[in-house]
Amino acid sequence: MNCVALRHVAFEDLGHWEPEIRAHGYTVTYVDAGVDDLSPVRDADLVIVLGGPIGVLDAAIFPTIEVETALIRERLDAGRPVLGVCLGAQLIAHALGWTVAPGPLELGWGVIDVAPAGMETPLRHLAGVPILQWHGDSIAAPADVELLASTDVTACQAFSVGSGFGIQFHPEVDPESFERWLIGNVVELRGFGISIEEFRAQTAAAADGASMAGIRFIRDYLRGL
Repeated sequence: MNCVALRHVAFEDLGHWEPEIRAHGYTVTYVDAGVDDLSPVRDADLVIVLGGPIGVLDAAIFPTIEVETALIRERLDAGRPVLGVCLGAQLIAHALGWTVAPGPLELGWGVIDVAPAGMETPLRHLAGVPILQWHGDSIAAPADVELLASTDVTACQAFSVGSGFGIQFHPEVDPESFERWLIGNVVELRGFGISIEEFRAQTAAAADGASMAGIRFIRDYLRGL
């Protein structure tokens, strides 16, 4: 079995999910948006669409957005599994014809509210655990879609439609290598007035719980495929 990880920036990778995915018998291949041929996304046994600093609304600037969206739509139509993280979730929503719009910004470690329906999914492992939020766009799901998780400022934090599973937060992040995120996003963080030192300390405090919960999430997800 093969897992293709569709990546937008090098440091936003599969994190501590990767060893777990390999342990379940998958080979793992990264394809980099805007650089690589994305056709492996079409027929992979599993595709995980990772996050990044661009958004669905940047399609006029970055043609890869519509290429990715079309491939995701093909997979959903064929019933092939797609797990989307942050930007990945927004791309799934875009492929389904939902609205993705700017704001509100969520940036930092916090607890998501897992809905009763979400507790019947791998999201149950994340309930009550601080998880990394880092997104400035939001998803407006249709009224007939049951949302699986939310926060006070973002109604649609997680959803599952057919073979697509989208999450706005980052349970894949390995806090032990989070320094790469801080380095890669230092301009953005300073622009938001966020202290690198405080963010680093918050990450260290959340590390163990977030890591264990994130691994349990992907393990449960893979077992359900």
